[in-house]
Formats: sequence, structure tokens, C-alpha cells
Amino acid sequence: MSSKGAGGGNKRNRGARGGENCSRGRGAQNRARRGVARSSRPERVPFDASVLEGASALEVSNVALPLDAGLRGPHAEELTREALGRALGIAPEKIASHSLVKRSVDARKKANVHFNATFEVHLASDASACELSPARGVSVRPRVPPEPLAIPDLHAQVVRGDERIVVAGMGPAGLFCALYLAEAGLRPLVVERGAAVDERLAAIESFNAGGALDTAANVQFGEGGAGTFSDGKLTTGTKSTHIRHVLEAFVQAGAPAEILWQAKPHIGTDKLPDVVKNIRERIISAGGEVRFLTRLADVEMASGQVRAAVLEDSRTGARETVPASRIVVACGHSARDVFELARDRGFALERKPFSMGVRIEHPQALINRAQYGSAANHAALGAADYKMAVRVPAGKDAGQAREDGRADSTRGVYTFCMCPGGEVVAAASEEGGVVVNGMSRFARDGENANSALLADVRPDDLPGDDVMEGVRLQRKVERAAFDLAARNGGAPYAAPAQTVGDFLSVGAAHGLREARGSRASRNAAAHPVRPSYPRGVVWCDLRECLPDFIADALGRGLPLLDAKLHGFADAGAVLTGPETRSSSPIRMVRGANFQARLASASGLADVSPAQGGELDDDPRTGVYPCGEGAGYAGGIMSAAVDGLRVAETIASQILSTRGR
Repeated sequence: MSSKGAGGGNKRNRGARGGENCSRGRGAQNRARRGVARSSRPERVPFDASVLEGASALEVSNVALPLDAGLRGPHAEELTREALGRALGIAPEKIASHSLVKRSVDARKKANVHFNATFEVHLASDASACELSPARGVSVRPRVPPEPLAIPDLHAQVVRGDERIVVAGMGPAGLFCALYLAEAGLRPLVVERGAAVDERLAAIESFNAGGALDTAANVQFGEGGAGTFSDGKLTTGTKSTHIRHVLEAFVQAGAPAEILWQAKPHIGTDKLPDVVKNIRERIISAGGEVRFLTRLADVEMASGQVRAAVLEDSRTGARETVPASRIVVACGHSARDVFELARDRGFALERKPFSMGVRIEHPQALINRAQYGSAANHAALGAADYKMAVRVPAGKDAGQAREDGRADSTRGVYTFCMCPGGEVVAAASEEGGVVVNGMSRFARDGENANSALLADVRPDDLPGDDVMEGVRLQRKVERAAFDLAARNGGAPYAAPAQTVGDFLSVGAAHGLREARGSRASRNAAAHPVRPSYPRGVVWCDLRECLPDFIADALGRGLPLLDAKLHGFADAGAVLTGPETRSSSPIRMVRGANFQARLASASGLADVSPAQGGELDDDPRTGVYPCGEGAGYAGGIMSAAVDGLRVAETIASQILSTRGR
């Protein structure tokens, strides 16, 4: 066997294939040939190149990159190649090409903020996997390219006169479900109660400027769904191969290509409208039909199976009955009338945990310093984000949730949908109620950072056993906020707001401790915040519109969150409320076949499975609850993935009936 050093001569070479019988001591031999002292290199771990046998490319993970490598230009490229060389234990010129697979910020040590990256690497023709001596912590394995989304060709299964598949809702779940069905040849009819995105944007701009609320076109309703105005964050805790498929579809539709490798990808509210329009055009070009300002008003059932969708013009009220043997219900968490419809038509619904709280705003510069220290202003980093969660005492009036027969005495308080360099959004969809959300543009260059600050609402926090009680609580809080702002001199849809310092000082009267540094900040006004809510804020006591158990939990949670991110509970930070639409309070129960279950023979659709409802384990209703509103997702990505899963199931079920 011949050795392969940096000057390996004319010896046979198999690149990344690792075909040679390499010894484990090869790294030390290579270092000696290059005249590199052991102490001058990071400690290496033994590496068996045989694991790369047959690999055409390498996947190299846990590569430390200096921040300057995140800039553009030849110097950044040079730094990247040098870092890859150190990671692999070879000279940079032995790397033929590399491409970024994933990159995140490592800010655990503020004195050494850097990127942590994964690359696809191709070795030069005169290099061998046998030469590799990976640095400690670096992983090297064969690169397995992601599998493309497999869409069956069902055109032959569709004949003229077949009933349409109706997809109700054009948020992420509905969009991706409809796209898959259309490209499979199933000609879905997609209905959206809101307007096309351009008309929707005009309605939102008018509302933000002080105009009337359009209940058919607003932040909640319309093409793209609520996520269009929530930064387009594509992070998710969901583990699915479909995540890559969703990202690729977004890029094909015009989203920035970097979402494919960002650890926390986002599209930005300024770019999302064009992206969703392009997905709509793909649906239409593949044979689908799209109707805006058209809501699912009713479903006609016969013998427990859907027979038709009753569609209604969102503005005129005119109705049309469309024969349909399959209806995908992807209406989103704010289509409260759909919950009522499902209950009235005998579908099984259940309460589910949801959350409620406020938006908290800080100067983005404060968050940058807290997260990145002295590196905060580096051009490659951009605006810093955060994600935190704590548990607090539930309080004597907070409800008694029970698990395994024991009372849960704590409640979750957490941040959600954090928008770096963003603004607070006026997100009402019903007249006489105030709702807030957050968004940011692709550049994330606004002066403020904002995030939802939420507390858990458990089913047992709600009175009685009516499945709609969570919706009633949401409405009660939204209307209380509208009235509170009006009583304090605000115009319609102004939002109640309060500084953290004032909120905690009121809470102190109830026995809550103040956050670290809150008194000093209050006295010095060190970090004043200019609220960004577009309809204007009115300074109020937020406890007058929030449920007591929510306000108590937020007050207890703020000091704990401040201990995780110093300055989070700064007295100058601003709370704007209420945030009530972070998730659905209801789940439309579906079986393993993704179809909606019917309630027990008694017809009580609001009896949950946990309360003894007799539910069909293999329903054949033809109704497919889908996405966040149905209770099966929690953001853009998980909703889009759920849409694909539902579409795959429908296609599979149609294929299974071939020949019948």
C-alpha cells in the first residue's frame, strides 16, 4: 500500500471514495510529512476512512467558522477553505469544491462568537480520504443527497365529471396540500375566505392607517394565511423529510436560496407575498382551481360521508353547492365559524392546550448585546433572536390540570414567534376586538425586537365542558382589550400597552418579585422603547384585560426569563396586548387515515375522547382536518408538512381503489 501525503505524486487516488486500506495512524504520518508539529494542530481523533467507501462527496459537520467567513468576497472564501482544511486535517488545496448545508451561530462563549457549519465537500483529484485526520468534534460521513418529493401520476384516475377535491384555506397547509394534489393530476378546487394577497395587502395597509377592519381580508384571512404577516419563520421542532421539500418549494417560488442552509430560516413579510402568488400559479398551471373571497359555509353529509361543500361569497353571502367526496379543512386557527360548523355537523372536537399573553418589545441593540456581547455589531451576524421557556407556580386560582392523577402546580411561560428587527402587527379579524402579532422583513433591520410572551392555557383552566370555551375566552380577552383602550382615550383598535417596569410594580402589590435590574432601569430609563403597533397604543394596566392566571404567570415568568437573557425584563421594555391567536384552542379529531372522526351516537361533538366519547377508529367521512387550525401544527413549516401528509394520504387512498 502506498501512502498519500500532500505531495502524493502519481500514486492511484480514489478521492472521497476511501477505497484504500488506510491505517488509523495516517493523520500523524501526514502531519510529520508536512512538518506540522502535533501541538500546533487541534487534537485529532482516530479516523477510519473505510466509512467513506464509495462516497462521491463528504458531509463535514461541526466546522467552526470565523465570523468574517460569513461575509461576501474572496477573503471570506479563503477563510472558509482554511477552516475546512483544519477541520479535515488536510491542506485547503486538497478541497476541490464545497457547498454550505447548514450554518448556525455559536454564541455560548461571548469572547468567541463564531459560526458552526456543515458542508458538502468534494476532494481534489489528487487527494484521498485516507489523508483525512478530522479535528476533535468534527464529523465526516458520506453525503447522502436529500430525496426529491415523490408525487404519483394520477391523471389516469381522473375522468370528466368526477367530483372535485375541495381544499378550504390557503395558508401553508392548504397551499402545500393543493400543490401536491394538483401536480398529482387530481384538479383540486381551492377556496380561500380572504382575498388574493395583493388585495389583502391593500386592505391591511388601509386598516393600519386607521381605516375600517375588513373581516374578509386582514392579517388572519387571505392568501398565504396568517404566516404571511409573521416574518415567514421556517423553524420547527417537527422531524420530517418533508421539511426539505417545503424549503425547496419556497425557493422555487422565489424565496431566498439561503433558507436551504440557514439554521433558523425566514423569508420575510416583504418577500412572502410574491412567493405565495407563485405557488398559487403552480397550482393553477397543474390543473387546480383557486377561488378567493369564498368560504366553506357548510358540508352536506349522507350516511356519515361528505357529499358536497357549500361555498359562500365572503362579502355578498351568495351560496353555491359543489359536489365533493373529499374536503380538506385547512381553514386556520381564526376561522371560528368552522369550529361551530364541525360541531353542528357531528364531528368530534376536543379541547387542546393553547396559549395567551402579550407582545414584548425591546431595542434590537439590547438583544444583540445580550446575545453576542462585543461581536454584536459584526456585519455577518445580523439581528439576534432568542427563544426561552420557564415554569412558574400556577397559583391558587389557576386551574387544576391533572396528569397521572396528580395536580400540576406549575404553568409554562415562554417566548414564541420572535421577530428580530420587526414590528408589532394589528391582527384583528373580528369587529370590536384587539389582537396583536409580530412580523419582520427579510432584512430584519428595524429598531425594535418583538416576541410573543405567552402562558399556557390548559383545558382544565376553562369552565364547564363545552368545547368552544377556549374560543369564548379568546373573544372575551380581545373585546376587553378593545374596550380598555377606548376607556383610556384610544381610537378604535388601539392596543393597550404597559412598560415591563409598571407591569411588575403592579404585580409586586400581588406578591410578585421584580426582575433583576428593573428598579434601576425604571429610574434611569436606560432602554426606552418606541412601540411599533400601527394603530397606536394606550398606556393601561394590562391586568384589566388579561385573565388573572395569565397576568400572574407572566409576572412570575419575567424575572426568570431575565436571568436567562439579561435585560429581557428591563423596565423600559413594552408589553402590548393581547396575543390570543398563537394556536388553536380546539382540535378536530382525525383517525389514522387522516379523516375526521364523527362524535358518539349521541351527536355530542363537543365530547372529547378523553371524556369518553365513542369515536370511530377508522373513519370514512371524507373530511380531512389539516394544519394549525385543525390542531395538528404550530407554525408555517409544521402546517405545510401536515398539508403534504394529508395530500399523500388522499393520493394513496385513490390509488388503492384502482380497478374498482
